[in-house]
Amino acid sequence: MSRVDSSQAQCSNHPEAPLVEDYKAGDQICSECGLVVGDRVIDIGSEWRTLSNEATGADRCRVGGAENLLLNGSDLTTIIGGGRGTAAFDELGNAKYTSRKTVSSGDRALMNAFDEISQIADRLHLPKTIVDRANSLFKTIHDGKKLRGRSTDAIASACLCIASRQEGVAQTFKEVYYYNGDLMSRFCSHLGLSNTVRNAATAVAKTAEDLGIVTGRSPLSVAAAAIYIVSQASQFKRSQKEIGDVAGVGEETVRQVYRLMYSRAEELFPTDFVFFTPIDKLPVS
Repeated sequence: MSRVDSSQAQCSNHPEAPLVEDYKAGDQICSECGLVVGDRVIDIGSEWRTLSNEATGADRCRVGGAENLLLNGSDLTTIIGGGRGTAAFDELGNAKYTSRKTVSSGDRALMNAFDEISQIADRLHLPKTIVDRANSLFKTIHDGKKLRGRSTDAIASACLCIASRQEGVAQTFKEVYYYNGDLMSRFCSHLGLSNTVRNAATAVAKTAEDLGIVTGRSPLSVAAAAIYIVSQASQFKRSQKEIGDVAGVGEETVRQVYRLMYSRAEELFPTDFVFFTPIDKLPVS
C-alpha cells in the first residue's frame, strides 16, 4: 500500500486524513478509520518489473508505457516476444507465435502529430504544459474533421502556437513553423524536384520575404509559390495544384502569392540560376 493525494477524494468522517491506496484490491482507504473511499481504482502509470536476461545482459525492466487518453485506443497494445525453446516452433521450424500490434489509422495520425508537436516544442524549449494543450487542441480538430486534407505539419504548428499564447508564452506562427523542419526539402522531395530547384526556391522565398513582397503570407504559401515559379523557369515543371496538394494549401492561394512574386520576378532569382524558360515567358498567373 502507499499514501495517495486526497485532493480528488476524501473520507466523509476524516476529510483531512490522507488516503492509502491498496493496489491489489484497487481501493482507496482512509488512514484514520479504514473507510473505503474509492474502489476499483486503476493505476494508469507505467508498470515496472525487472526481467533482466543474464545471458545477454539485456535489462527489460519496463513493461508498457503510460496510458494516453487522447488516443481512441488509449495506446494499449500487447507484444508477444519470440520464444527460444522447442515449444515455440512447429515441426517445420516456423514460429508458433507472432507479434501483432494493431494501431488504427486515426490513432496513427494522432501519434505522428503528437511526435511532431513534441519535437518542435523541444527545439523551442517549451514546457510540457504547452505540449499537452497543443495535443488536446489537435485532437479536437482531428476528431471534428474541420481541416481534413490540410497539412498535418501546419495544423500541429498552429496548435502549438495557439497553446503557447493561451499559456502566456509569446510565440508567432512563423517562429513555430520555422522549427518544423525544412519546408523546401520536404516539398521538393515529394514533388521529385532536384536540389537545384530546391536551392533556387529557397533563395526566391527568402528574397521575397526580405523585399516585403509576401508580407502577411504564411510560410506554406510562400514556399509553394516559390517552388512553382522556379519549377516553371526550369525544365521540371509542376502545376499549382500538384504543389498545393503537397504543401497543404489551396491552388488559388498558390496562384495569389505567385502573382506577387511574378510582378518582381527579375529581383528574386539567384544570379547563377540557369533558366530553361525565361522570365518573360513564365505564366502570368
